[in-house]
Amino acid sequence: MAGAGDAQTRLDQIVQLIAAELHAEVCSCYLMRAGDILELFATVGLNPSAVHRTRLRVGEGLVGTVAASARPLALADAPSHPNFAYRPETGEEPFRSLAGVPLLRGGRVRGVLVIQHLRARNYSEDEMETLQTVAMVVAELASAGELVGAGEISTAGDAGVLQQRLAGIGINSGLAMGQAVLHRPRLTLSELVAEDPEAEFARFGEAVSTMHASIDVMVQQSREAVPGDTADILESYRMFARDRGWLGRIREAIAQGLTAEAAVERVQQDNRTRMAQVADPYLRARLDDLEDLTNRLLRHLSGKRSPIETALPDDVVLVARALGPAELLDYDRVRLRALVLEEGSPSSHVAIVARALDIPVVGRCAGALSRIEAGDPLIVDGDNGQVLVRPGEDLIDAAARAMATRADRRLSYQAMRDLPAVTRDAEPIQLCINAGLVIEMPQIADTGAEGIGLFRTEIPFMVRATYPDVAAQTALYSEVLEQANGAPVTFRTLDVGGDKTLPYFPAADEENPALGWRAIRIGLDRPAMLRIQLRALVRAAAGRDLRVKFPLIAEVAEFDDARRLLDRELARAAKEGIAPPSSVKVGVMFEVPSLLWQLDALLKSVDFVSVGSNDLAQYLFAADRNNPRVGSRYDPLSPAFLTVLDRLAERCRAARVPLSICGEMASRPLEAMALLGLGVRILSMTPRAVGPIKAMVRSIDSRQVGEFLKPLLSGRERSLRPKLRAFARDHGASIEDIALVR
Repeated sequence: MAGAGDAQTRLDQIVQLIAAELHAEVCSCYLMRAGDILELFATVGLNPSAVHRTRLRVGEGLVGTVAASARPLALADAPSHPNFAYRPETGEEPFRSLAGVPLLRGGRVRGVLVIQHLRARNYSEDEMETLQTVAMVVAELASAGELVGAGEISTAGDAGVLQQRLAGIGINSGLAMGQAVLHRPRLTLSELVAEDPEAEFARFGEAVSTMHASIDVMVQQSREAVPGDTADILESYRMFARDRGWLGRIREAIAQGLTAEAAVERVQQDNRTRMAQVADPYLRARLDDLEDLTNRLLRHLSGKRSPIETALPDDVVLVARALGPAELLDYDRVRLRALVLEEGSPSSHVAIVARALDIPVVGRCAGALSRIEAGDPLIVDGDNGQVLVRPGEDLIDAAARAMATRADRRLSYQAMRDLPAVTRDAEPIQLCINAGLVIEMPQIADTGAEGIGLFRTEIPFMVRATYPDVAAQTALYSEVLEQANGAPVTFRTLDVGGDKTLPYFPAADEENPALGWRAIRIGLDRPAMLRIQLRALVRAAAGRDLRVKFPLIAEVAEFDDARRLLDRELARAAKEGIAPPSSVKVGVMFEVPSLLWQLDALLKSVDFVSVGSNDLAQYLFAADRNNPRVGSRYDPLSPAFLTVLDRLAERCRAARVPLSICGEMASRPLEAMALLGLGVRILSMTPRAVGPIKAMVRSIDSRQVGEFLKPLLSGRERSLRPKLRAFARDHGASIEDIALVR
């Protein structure tokens, strides 16, 4: 690879070396050409005149078989194989045994490496492993574009591909198919040192002005196309673009003799180095915004077109290491089907914008850019956090059927939208949705939900560059209540800490942040923050109902302290002559098991209880839900977890305190069916889940579910899921989730 000479010379040397090391009479290398043709590019042992003359189609002969299957092949008696194809110009007739391995890069076959021996022999595992290791090196040489032109490489090898399944996390649910478009906006710098700094300053100033103008246009267009909270994200991005510190450091680098392009890259390298030492996930995510701005500024300096401006397929699945929110909006939203990120988190700006665009997103998909090539067909399963690369016809058909089923069911759910959520035994069920952005409020009417069971107030905090004051928060909560149009909205106070951080609030350095300083603990330790939020909520609810719940309450004393702060804000509003809410209901998020031993005191103090099933499960089972080794180890349909919920539901009924579930359990038909059997009558879920859950509600007899389920709670099974699924099937319950077959 690193030897002297051109690529052909190096390839000739490689086959000679392999033949010598493996004591083979023949070593040959075939490379893929356009049209699924394998051409002999180098050989030791066969006739030299056959090089560049001998060609095989994919699937033809033993070499073509290796390419078609993308798998190694070892034969002690090659001529006896039914796929053997003798090519007289090669002079290979004397050779009996053959071993061939595919040259794989990015999951695609780029050629085949073959060794042959005169006598019949079996190839050992060590020999095959050695050949496969060498094939990796040869594949890199073959993909460099020196032996076969880069344009031909991009169209060659479509027949010999490996299907892959990449795992990540589902950042936005949904199922989509399309062609991969790789987001690699980096530009190669040709000149680093400037002869005329003044000219570079002028070029830089002009490029910055042009960039600012283009960002202004983009922000305005996005306000019209994607209104709501995304405006805050883009305003934050625009503030980055005008940051004096960033631009000043670039000017300093120009003054030191660098070209404008080199200065921009130099400053961004410094940013990467500093950010690499930062543990705060929010601040790390801001590096994506700076990367976006760096690439954008470099394009304006170079005058080169954005890769986004080139021709795109009709169905785009965007694949990137990371992405800024503006970069996503650069792509044609009509063609954009899904997003795959090597990094990314649910709280990143690009994730929030993607949710507003309603496209599936899979993040933390390790190695996506190295294992996916431009034009590869992809299936993105945001529900299960999976990306299927180069799927076979069976999976494409399955995905197409699933998408068609989703579309059909969406129509049936739409037709069911205005029907009541009532069980067959006449039990009314209240279905609400979870939200965190103003843009999601129309989903109440769109889904037929009865209100917002959980409004995550931290999300608007996370998309801002500075802490919102009372006026800003009041305006936000007023708009939420206004758009709810009289439907109840339950606001959860600021739930930050752990994996949710604010850019303007120092994150605690904790070994186990899930058990650390977060949620109500921050609010009570920093009462000014909590009081500002409660003050804004009281003012926004003037003349309307106010529903507030406090997260991560571990003991009744914490609830009492938080309630006193709310009472002080209500008294303050009355003193200032501000119209009070028409009613005030205060509750808790039941997430910490310690409250089970204070239920009597708790239920005398609260107006309602909401179970956060995700956190309750991780605390009950001592299993980090973000850890893939243990996160799925414990099933919420286990007797242990359902027994906790059963006892809680029973105590709430006796105390006449409404109980709701607003975690993931409420969004899944089978789990929701079990909850109804336990007596839960209020469910809050993702908007997409309202239709399936309502269909389930209307298809079951909740009394029968309870009679079947409760005797099972004393059992020893790890999960009651199979028995509940069998019950649902036998009783005609609609509990089917629309997801890709795994």
